Amino acid sequence: MSEAPRPLILTLTLDEQAQAYFNDLRQRHFPPALNHLAAHVTLFHSLPAAELPAIKAELQQRCAALPLLPLQVSGVRFLGQGVAFNLDNTSLRTLHRELQAAWQPWLTPQDQHRLNPHVTVQNKVGPDVAKRLFLELSRAFQPFPATGTGLALWRYLGGPWEPVQQFAFAGS
Repeated sequence: MSEAPRPLILTLTLDEQAQAYFNDLRQRHFPPALNHLAAHVTLFHSLPAAELPAIKAELQQRCAALPLLPLQVSGVRFLGQGVAFNLDNTSLRTLHRELQAAWQPWLTPQDQHRLNPHVTVQNKVGPDVAKRLFLELSRAFQPFPATGTGLALWRYLGGPWEPVQQFAFAGS
């Protein structure tokens, strides 16, 4: 009996400064035993590996036509058992809706939802621990800019992710 192919995950890549900032927070506040990944902005959680050629073709075409995406890091979000930063950009939401339409037959219920872009810097901790970090980060928070530089496709390995391919936006 063969194992089913591992699903694919699609993320937004960020400029170096924003990536370093979120990675630092994630390293300090994410439970080390569960922290297999750098900070990331997940756009799709489970795309079918069998559709990899079509997915790659779609992403290459779209990214070649997209400029860099100016993002606004607009707030700190309490997740109950963690903390994230909200990201705002209308073009990112439009891109997500267009990809949802193109990939509709393949999407899981989770990937059919409206995109609410964020970077999780803490997860799977007790609510009291999460609330303390949320309050600490909220007190000092000032909105700041970041830039979406492209998309990254990953293969889910049950915890860690394996990079498949990156797609830079035309303005990168």
